[in-house]
Amino acid sequence: MAAWSDIVQEAREAVGFGGQVVPRNLEGIRAAVRPDRLPDLDAELATLSEGSAFEAFLDHWWTQALVDAAPDVDAQALAIDFADLATALRAKSTDGGTLTQAEVEDMLRGKAS
Repeated sequence: MAAWSDIVQEAREAVGFGGQVVPRNLEGIRAAVRPDRLPDLDAELATLSEGSAFEAFLDHWWTQALVDAAPDVDAQALAIDFADLATALRAKSTDGGTLTQAEVEDMLRGKAS
């Protein structure tokens, strides 16, 4: 399994992302997400336990935190590309499957297992 720092570096180089890399943990995500989004984050978090649903939660909110930390629209688009690639590389390195954004949103709403 590739180290997260190696995955982040590979994704950064592949898409040319030069923005702030938010730590992919709850503390880092909470610090970077806009304050008005925190109730939604907390509501989703309250429904999760562990496993793939929690990983999908982290991927979703980590991407949102990167977007919220970006200074402008162009940087936000690049942050999304970076996050998409980094999360795909992480899933690949752990032999995990990749989910579409719709599947992630359904999972976070409790519609998927």
